[in-house]
Amino acid sequence: MTASILTVDDSVSVRMTTRIALTGAGYKVTEAVDGLDGLNKARATRFDLVITDLNMPNMDGLRMIEEVRRLPNQVGVPILFLTTESDAALKGRAKAAGATGWLVKPFEPDQLIRLVQKVLAK
Repeated sequence: MTASILTVDDSVSVRMTTRIALTGAGYKVTEAVDGLDGLNKARATRFDLVITDLNMPNMDGLRMIEEVRRLPNQVGVPILFLTTESDAALKGRAKAAGATGWLVKPFEPDQLIRLVQKVLAK
């Protein structure tokens, strides 16, 4: 079965790069344009993995993670942060909110694929 991944980022170029890398590796990708859009898609569909940006309009990634963690249909789903931020305190907040892992932008597509494979293998 193909893993289904929700990517949440307000940047068109990041969504495109992420989609190309993930679909090229055989994953099914659903895209959301901000945290609110991502949360609504997570309410409607169970995903195997969520990848989200931090800084977005309407709802940031931290808030979205907190909300997704409350959804019965997303229990246990790993969530990766994909962001330009690398601050240790912020990483702590993300982990407390329920983030599984962290990838700093800009990233290499193979870095993303390796992290996704590692997280989905657990």
